[in-house]
Amino acid sequence: MPANIEQFSSKQIQIPARETIGNARVVFSGWFVNFLHYAQGSPSALSVNGKSYPALAVDLASGTGDPDSYFIPNFSVDPDSIRTISADQLLSGQLESGLLTGRSVIVTGDNLSSEADIGYFGHGLVKPLALDIAGAASVSAGRSANVGSLPLLAAFVLFFWLCSRIRRPGGRRLAYSAVAITLLLSPALLQTVGIYAPPSTALVATGVYAAVRLWSKWRRQVLQTSASGLPNFVALSDASLPANHDIIVAVIGRYEEFLATLPANLHAECAAQVARRFAVGSGVEQIFHGENGHFAWIERSWPIDQQTEHFEGMRALFSAPLLVGGHMFDTNVHFGLDRNYHLDVVTRLNTALASANEALKAGRTIAQFEASGLADAPWELSLLARIDEGMKNGDIWLAYQPQWDYRAGRISGAEALVRWNDPVRGPIRPDAFIVQAEKAGRIDALTYWVIEEAITATQAMASILPGFQMSINLSAQLVDKPSLLSSISEIVRRRGIDCRQFTIEVTETAAVYNRPAAVQNLQQLRAMGFRLAIDDFGTGESSLLYLAELPSDELKIDQHFVSRILSGEREREIVKSTISLAHALRQSVVAEGIEDRATFDLLSRMGCDTGQGYFIGRPEGFEQFRETCMGSRLREVGS
Repeated sequence: MPANIEQFSSKQIQIPARETIGNARVVFSGWFVNFLHYAQGSPSALSVNGKSYPALAVDLASGTGDPDSYFIPNFSVDPDSIRTISADQLLSGQLESGLLTGRSVIVTGDNLSSEADIGYFGHGLVKPLALDIAGAASVSAGRSANVGSLPLLAAFVLFFWLCSRIRRPGGRRLAYSAVAITLLLSPALLQTVGIYAPPSTALVATGVYAAVRLWSKWRRQVLQTSASGLPNFVALSDASLPANHDIIVAVIGRYEEFLATLPANLHAECAAQVARRFAVGSGVEQIFHGENGHFAWIERSWPIDQQTEHFEGMRALFSAPLLVGGHMFDTNVHFGLDRNYHLDVVTRLNTALASANEALKAGRTIAQFEASGLADAPWELSLLARIDEGMKNGDIWLAYQPQWDYRAGRISGAEALVRWNDPVRGPIRPDAFIVQAEKAGRIDALTYWVIEEAITATQAMASILPGFQMSINLSAQLVDKPSLLSSISEIVRRRGIDCRQFTIEVTETAAVYNRPAAVQNLQQLRAMGFRLAIDDFGTGESSLLYLAELPSDELKIDQHFVSRILSGEREREIVKSTISLAHALRQSVVAEGIEDRATFDLLSRMGCDTGQGYFIGRPEGFEQFRETCMGSRLREVGS
């Protein structure tokens, strides 16, 4: 039979008929081997076609085969000491007298002797018959024991735990190597004394343990380390904070500008110099490095007046310029403080980070995030999902405020104004959620949704008010984006609209990051047929410059001036002059904030082209707006 017992499952075993072998005993020779093809052991019996046959080694030892038992060769038996005699010697009578007396003689044929050699511990590859003889010696002595994989696994779990307690990294690595080598050798050593302990489970556990250790090391070195080599905010998030300790986040103003002027190989040195100053000023050894010039540390809590004085002292450390590789920088530092001790580390870090940014924005030395401010934190953090949900379920909707054409004496169009009625928080002011949408990067989706809704309303109004004009606001955060034109062009193509029916209102603002790109985008929108309007004219920082740069078709005078033209001579002259200037530039004028008849009439006498305000109509949903336009109430305004 095959010497490698795994082959029994793949070969058809043919037991000779009794007519052929008579009363001869039938046995098998088969061994389990490891991945190096070395023998490990053999079952005492094998079941074939429902009948049990003993192993050759068991038969030689005059034992009985038990399918549930297992034996290991006695590797102390030297396979070279096994006497072999050729058939020629036996037949020719050349044997010594009495050589075979009292001995077991195994006669092998070509089939058995031709089986592949198997590894014999300490002796290399041998014929399987040598293993049968070594197995018979083991069965006779009763030396075999199969203890299973758990003892070896338990032993190595203990050893690895002991290794992890070694503090010196070099000593710990040496101990791990020793345990790994022992794991590979110990099963073979145990087999020499007749103990079979399969190493597979221990090997798998070792592999898993090594993978976890390597992942942890990578996480510390990569995930928890910034590009500067300092521990980053992920490491701080995983840290354990002592009781009554503050999280401090400091932000360096214009830090990214510093890095932009430095070669990449000096970025780490710049961060290290900043961290050293914070370490000296705070007395803390470990400084964490975040992005965009943010640094953080943990220190014990002081009274707020002492803490403020302490931060002022730290600012003095940065009064001296940073000198990095021959480059000199003046620095400006601001601090964020969190003392919400009952919160988790991640939340506290985020609040300290928000406080530092607030201090930088307001020009203050320090800002502290109070626990009461946490009520709005989940709302702002989840704004992205809430905006998407609100647009789908109708919580976010468009209101339309009518615009009155003085020359035609009727409603000529409307301005689309986005509104939000949250089921929990109620109505939310547009200036509140639009600013948050800009910060959260959702102003693009919100703007394109407004355009789609406004197009639908305009198409529905075409049969009611011919020449209906719809005004749509465009955020300063969006006006200079390269994707603006392609996105709007796709909407125009898909909806098949006449762009001349729509006015794009752009707030006069200095918040546009790339002013030349913004002007170019607006010029191309105008070339597509859209009308352009400068919204809130007169309230920005560079009104006339903006008017000169932008190829606008319309000026919207801010309600701050319009609401005072009856009582304020200066405001009245400003509005009058603005109307004259716009007409001189061949632009129309829209006056916002008209709330009474007297203001409405005075603007008419001044030559204003279009009026908008509560006197003409409040912003309302589309169905109400359409009914208003079809009714007679507004038509009476001009009479």
